Amino acid sequence: MKDEHRSGCPINLTLEILGDRWSLIVIRDMMFGNRRHFRELLTQSEEGIASNILADRLKRLVDKGLITKVDDPSHKQKSIYSLTDRAIGLVPLFAHMGAWGRRHLPVSEELSIRAELLEDGGPAMWSDFMDELRAIHLGAIPPKRSVFAELQSAYEAVLTKKAAMFSG
Repeated sequence: MKDEHRSGCPINLTLEILGDRWSLIVIRDMMFGNRRHFRELLTQSEEGIASNILADRLKRLVDKGLITKVDDPSHKQKSIYSLTDRAIGLVPLFAHMGAWGRRHLPVSEELSIRAELLEDGGPAMWSDFMDELRAIHLGAIPPKRSVFAELQSAYEAVLTKKAAMFSG
């Protein structure tokens, strides 16, 4: 029986799950944008994913145990997607990727503010964020600190500042 993986290298195995163009973007949008429905993931992504690609990635991420899918009780034709603890464990990876991107690539201020805060907040903030994501997606007890609200507030403040610069 042929092994289904190219090698047992942990980096290779991670890339086999997350190394395509869209998987991390879908997880990012669920994690930082709290997008939980197909339509939200399709229409609110900065990168403009095609519906067939999104459907494929959602199925793959469910199959790999990174997200779950349940029927939405409020609408018969909708599903709610949630991050699993495996996906929530990617917060430090996202923090490092964001920090690297801020240092080496031409990022926009509004789309990099969350990365800046996560980099500055370090492992303590990442841990608090993971606890909050466990509450949102897995039903754990909500923590006192809302990192999600802090990140969203900083993002909105940059948008407000930019809007004021262009209108005034």
